[in-house]
Amino acid sequence: MDAKKEEFRKRLLATFQAEAAEHIQVLSSGLIELEKSSGSHPQALETIFREAHSLKGAARAVNAAEIEAVCQSLESVFSAWQRQEILPTAPLFDLLHRATDTLEKILLELSAAGPGSEAVDAGHCDTSELIASLDQAPRPNDPASAIVNSAPAPAESERPAGQPAGRPAPIDTIRLPAARLGSLLLEAEELLMAKLAARHRAAEAEELYSLLAPWKQTRAQLRFLLHALTEKTAGAGARPNAVKANGKEHAQLRKIVELQERDEQFFQSLDTGFEALAKSVLHDRRSLERMVDQLLDSARKLVMLPAASLLENFPKLARDLARDRGKLVELEVQGGDLEMDRRILEEMKEPLLHLLRNAIDHGIELPADRQRAHKPEQGALRIALRRTESNKAELVVSDDGRGIQVAEVRAAGLKLGLLAPGKEQAPEERDPRSELELVFRSGVSTSPIITDLSGRGLGLAIVREKVEKLGGAVTLENRPGEGTTFRMILPFTRAAFRGVVVRVDERLFVLPSVQVERVLRFRPEDVKTVENRETLVVEGRATALVRLGETLALPVRKAPEPNGTGQAVLIGALLGSADKRIALRVDEVLDEQEVLAKPLGKQLTGVRNVSGAAVLGSGRVVPILDVADLLISATEAGTAARLASVPATELEDEKKSILVAEDSITSRSLLKNILETAGYEVRTAVDGAEAFATLKTEDFDLLVSDVDMPRLNGFGLTAKVRADAKLADLPVVLVTALGTREDRERGIDAGANAYIVKSSFDQSNLLEVLRRLL
Repeated sequence: MDAKKEEFRKRLLATFQAEAAEHIQVLSSGLIELEKSSGSHPQALETIFREAHSLKGAARAVNAAEIEAVCQSLESVFSAWQRQEILPTAPLFDLLHRATDTLEKILLELSAAGPGSEAVDAGHCDTSELIASLDQAPRPNDPASAIVNSAPAPAESERPAGQPAGRPAPIDTIRLPAARLGSLLLEAEELLMAKLAARHRAAEAEELYSLLAPWKQTRAQLRFLLHALTEKTAGAGARPNAVKANGKEHAQLRKIVELQERDEQFFQSLDTGFEALAKSVLHDRRSLERMVDQLLDSARKLVMLPAASLLENFPKLARDLARDRGKLVELEVQGGDLEMDRRILEEMKEPLLHLLRNAIDHGIELPADRQRAHKPEQGALRIALRRTESNKAELVVSDDGRGIQVAEVRAAGLKLGLLAPGKEQAPEERDPRSELELVFRSGVSTSPIITDLSGRGLGLAIVREKVEKLGGAVTLENRPGEGTTFRMILPFTRAAFRGVVVRVDERLFVLPSVQVERVLRFRPEDVKTVENRETLVVEGRATALVRLGETLALPVRKAPEPNGTGQAVLIGALLGSADKRIALRVDEVLDEQEVLAKPLGKQLTGVRNVSGAAVLGSGRVVPILDVADLLISATEAGTAARLASVPATELEDEKKSILVAEDSITSRSLLKNILETAGYEVRTAVDGAEAFATLKTEDFDLLVSDVDMPRLNGFGLTAKVRADAKLADLPVVLVTALGTREDRERGIDAGANAYIVKSSFDQSNLLEVLRRLL
């Protein structure tokens, strides 16, 4: 009985977690809607009032006391709001959003604790201060209160489509775990193997039947010869001077003819049977393909979700990010009712976050700057989704900020060596569109400082890579001083995997079709050597040529030259991933076909250059190559080849030296260990004054400094470095626990190149920043 009770408790808690997440989401969306309407939207207020009440009741059922207490205080606030005892002020909205954040945190801790834990509440969230603040919410006579916005609430007829004030109208649905639907789709996709096998068997049957054609011709010739010989033997006695045929030989000939006629009947039956079998296999193949395609289409529709499920959290995220940067931003979402594959929506969450952060951090100006530019103080962000004529989804992210400054992008490109320096002195030769495309290159950033939000130059590179990996495309429209628009074309569903099958020696590999731009045929004399690397001119552009066998470190087999002429036609494939291209040399390109793609097991997730395995129609398992990894492997191989000719003494000179200024011995030791393990030479200083004195006497490639230090803090140290003519260009990275907007701005004003907050600090984050600056 106890086991049954425990099992019931687990199921009840899992149900509560799913329900509570929905209630909290509606609360957040309702607060955003109320904030837009200055709190004068009774329907939205009634909706969040009911959501808080429902969540309180659900929390009480599972003994989630902290959630219940917060909801009780929220109910009191909403009730007083309805009675107009509380006004919709800026402090009030900040407090209410803080309450929903706390509810989300409690729910996350509850999920992490697991359904088998003794206490329902995780117990890490101290809600007493929050509840006290809610119980003392600002009143109308509070002089510190200020109405958020005096604009009237929009009428229901003027409300944009797809943005209801509360929860959408209920529909007939069944709640199922996403994992179960995913499992069902995977099982349906397994039937693709049967479809591919049927196609392969049909091809085999057709090929086997075609082998009868020359046999038919041979037998027809044999039949004619036997018939002629029989007639000649039978009529030999009627001709003068003819030798009469031996009776025994004539009888044997007659016997051969009879056997041939009997064999002919068997052959006709065999021919008819093979023809019928080939037609039957072809019919079965077509029927199976149709049924599998229909089943896969239906299964894929099961994982189709409204895009609102991805976008519903973005308005609150935009609000929080903007307030953290001292900006006012309103995010408008359109087309949230359009349905897309859940897997595509999940893949697009990270790119959209990067675009949102870029827009708020780089695009939207501060209120004072917008006023000077004759713009509204509040910036406008828009995410719109619509169906295109080609039955694709167009996702548009736009803002009305300052736009991308091409000059800043050009400077970043020149610094990274992505543009020829001569272009800077020849404005008439510049191509603004190609220079603007540099924002999609990894490492290109126009931010004056690297922070936890931006500045590493990775965001837009990730956006393009993710979109193209899904089989889509992204374009950029820039309006300096007016804003920026990113347009992404995406499929609604993940189509079956198509790959190009290539051969190296006796081994087969599959290249994803979406990343194969074209197949190449070239001659040995077309291959040129540039910087110890083979290159090939493709479409007027020098492209690195790599041998697939060498890149994968396969055993080398010397193949004979075709025709022995020495003028062999070589085969390759032009691969593209994000903004990179390589020409991949192979022995043969066999076919492009639909294949059943299988992921690698957990034990093989670290295997380089391989993303999965494909099962061909013949049943043969073939590796699917990871094009992004191939590009990295090819680059590393080229770098190794160039370094092979560099003296060891020169390589030693490449080692970078870093000075670490940190007053905490624990933090100082940790930073020193991380940097030395990464291959840097490290010196340390106990405060800013000692660090500056060391900089004056020794040469360093970079300075890493804490901010809060005795004698001379990090801001003062950075300012002194920038004021010194010898040290002015030294990169400075501030690593500190001070993470407010004012502290970041102070770091920028002081001249720091990067600002890393210790709360979000991790080893890879720091090393990535150092690689970018060095």
